[in-house]
Amino acid sequence: MFWRTVMMRWMSKGGLLLLCASVMAQTPAPTPPRRPAQVRVDSKAGQRRPAPQVVTIVHRLNGLKMFRLLLRSEQQAQAVNSLDSAFNLLDDVHTNVSAGVAMDDGETIAAWLPEADVESQDFKTNFDPPDVSVIGPDGKQLRAKYVGFDATTGLSILKLDKTLFPPASTKDQLIDVGENVFLFAPEPAAPAQTSSGNNNLYVRIGSVEGRIQNVLPAPSGEVARLKVSAAKLSQVNIGGVAVNEAGETIGIVDGLEGNEATVLPAASIRRAAQRVIEQQASVPRPWLGVKGEAISALKLDQILSQGWAMDRAADLAGKHRGIMLTSIVPNSPAARADLRAGDVILKVDNQEIQKAEDFTWSLEQAGPSNFVSFTVARPDRPAEEALKVKLSGSLDPAVNWFSFRNRFVRPNSSSLLQQGIEAITLRPAVATQLGTTAGLLVVYVEPGTPAFEAGLKPGDVIQSIDGKPVSALNPAVPLKKLSTLAVVRKKEKLTITLAKPSGNN
Repeated sequence: MFWRTVMMRWMSKGGLLLLCASVMAQTPAPTPPRRPAQVRVDSKAGQRRPAPQVVTIVHRLNGLKMFRLLLRSEQQAQAVNSLDSAFNLLDDVHTNVSAGVAMDDGETIAAWLPEADVESQDFKTNFDPPDVSVIGPDGKQLRAKYVGFDATTGLSILKLDKTLFPPASTKDQLIDVGENVFLFAPEPAAPAQTSSGNNNLYVRIGSVEGRIQNVLPAPSGEVARLKVSAAKLSQVNIGGVAVNEAGETIGIVDGLEGNEATVLPAASIRRAAQRVIEQQASVPRPWLGVKGEAISALKLDQILSQGWAMDRAADLAGKHRGIMLTSIVPNSPAARADLRAGDVILKVDNQEIQKAEDFTWSLEQAGPSNFVSFTVARPDRPAEEALKVKLSGSLDPAVNWFSFRNRFVRPNSSSLLQQGIEAITLRPAVATQLGTTAGLLVVYVEPGTPAFEAGLKPGDVIQSIDGKPVSALNPAVPLKKLSTLAVVRKKEKLTITLAKPSGNN
C-alpha cells in the first residue's frame, strides 16, 4: 500500500508519534524523526565502489506535507490522535533517502522519489517545491532544483545549478542475458566517531550483485525493460541504479517480484529527463481511455463473443497479433475517435502489436497531447481501417487533486474539498498541543479558489463553520452560499468569510 511502502523506506530515529484513526485498523503508523536528519554518506563503506554518476538524494517533508500525504494515501487517514510534545507543523519530520543517477550533461539527475511525485503535482501553483538535495559520491552536498516528474516512468528530475559530473557512461544496446550487474542503493551505515547528541543519519551506497535474467524488446527493437535476478532484494532496492561491470548505467530499478527486479533502461530514463526539462514541469502519461487484451491471450470463444464471425475470429487467433478492446471510457480520446469494444488494434504508427506491453510502450513513446496512427480491424467491417487519435495526458489518479476531491464530493455540491481545502481532524489532546481546541487542521488550500483569496492558509485550524463546532464533522461538510469560519492561526483567533463558488447549487 502506498503509505506503507513509501514511509517504511528510510527514516531516522526520532520522537514524533503520529497515530491516525483510519490507519490504525490496518497497520501501525511509522515513527518519523522529530527534526531533519543531517545525512552523512560514507562513500568508502560499500561492498563495491559505485560509479561516479550514482548519487544520494535526500528528500525532507514537514508536518503539514506529511499529513497531506496521509490524507491521499490508500489508507485515507482522517484524524490525528496523538503527537510528540515537540512536534511542530513546519518542522521537517521525515527524511527519505534514495539513489539517483547523473545524466549525460553532468547536471541533470533522475531518481525514483514517490513522495516528491505527490508534492510536485501542485508546487507550480503552490510555490512550495519538494525539499530535495543531492549528495555526490565524495559526500559533498550539491544545490539542486526539483524540475518535475515524468508520469510515464515515475521518475523525478532534478537540475544542479552547475555541471559537476563528467559525462555519464550509459549502455542501451547489446545487453546480454547472463551479464553481471550491480544494483546501487543507500543502506544504513554505522555512525562515525562524532560527539554524542548529534542528529545525523548515516548511510552508504551499498550494492547488490545480480545477473540479467531477461531482456524485453520493444516493437522498435530497442530495450523496453530488463529483468535482473539477485539473491538479496528488498523494497530499498526500488529506485536503485543498475550498473554493469564496466561502470556503465543500464537503468533504474522500478519494481520487484521476489528475487527479480524490473529495470527501466537508460534510453527510457533519458527520454523522461528530456520531456520534463523541455516542459520545465511534471509531464503526464499519455492516456487513450481503453481496456483490452492481447489476441494471443484470448480463446476463440472470447473473440466470437465480441461479435466476430467464425472465419475472421479464427484468422485473428491464428496470427497472434493485435489488442482487442474490451471497454472504452466515455469522453476519452478513444471514444472521440469512434473506437469501440470489439475493435482490434493491429498496428500503432505502422509497428505491429503482438503483446499488451507492445501496445503500452508504443503509446508511452508517443507522449501526451500527440497524435498516433492506428490500424484497426473491426468485427462488422471486412477491411482494415486507419484511424488517427490524439492522446490526452493523465497523472496518477491516486494522487491527482481532482480525482482525490471527487472521491468524496458530489457534483454541484459545496464543501471544504469542493472549495480546494484539504483538512484532517485533530482530536482534543492533539489540538491542545497546537494551542486550540478540536477542529480541522488545514493542510492545503488550492490557489485561485475563494478560500485561497479569503486568506485561509495551511496550518490554520477550523474550529467552527457558521457557529457549529467541526469536531464531529469531516472535510466534505456542506457550506452555505456565504459561510463564516472560526479559525485559529498561531494561537490567535480569526474569522474568515468563505464565499460559495459560483455555479454550485
